[in-house]
Amino acid sequence: MPDSLVLAPTSDPRVFVAPDGRRLAPPAGWDCLPPGDAGLTRRVKQAGPSWQVVERRGRKAFSKGLWAPKEHIDAARRALDAERSTDEYTRRRQADTARRERAQTAYAASFEAEVLGFLRFSPRWAELGRVLAAQVAAHATPVGSGTVARTQRISIEERAEAAVIAWMRHQTTLYDDMAVPRVKGARRELRRELAAISRGVLAAHRDERPHAPAACSLCTALAAAPRS
Repeated sequence: MPDSLVLAPTSDPRVFVAPDGRRLAPPAGWDCLPPGDAGLTRRVKQAGPSWQVVERRGRKAFSKGLWAPKEHIDAARRALDAERSTDEYTRRRQADTARRERAQTAYAASFEAEVLGFLRFSPRWAELGRVLAAQVAAHATPVGSGTVARTQRISIEERAEAAVIAWMRHQTTLYDDMAVPRVKGARRELRRELAAISRGVLAAHRDERPHAPAACSLCTALAAAPRS
């Protein structure tokens, strides 16, 4: 059996399913390290054999912990606790945090600029465009938000467009309250229809023709949105 396995959970918290379908129970002397501390988990994996338990729900995967010899977990925890108690570690953590915050601030600003470039609102609606870009960036760019703005699979231009359409789907349509049939492709088709409507609303703000803000779903949503 390989030193590291990725297993699926079962209703029994001490029985797991291997990729080949076998049902396995942890050996005597093994314990579960809960998820949440990536540094400790990495050290336990490096120390010897381990089982990673992962629950999959659709395209998402959720860690249910790492099973490994208890002595490996305890030793890795002691070593890491000792390292984290030093002044050098504290300084390094502070520097890392500051660097991540600078990177996040820079990305949020560049993403907001990309959104503004995608919107291309006319001078009449330029201020509305700036407010919308700020709202979309504030929602989509935080680390861990799970939004399209955080993916690296598509270009930043595509991320900006997708983030605007997603924001409008939730803020300018009744999507969140709609009952979607449990039919394959139904939700995708609904999103496609709403995206077409949102693109039409955006297009109305790319020329100088006036319209009544009270009758515009975008103007209404932005008027009600909290400002930072």
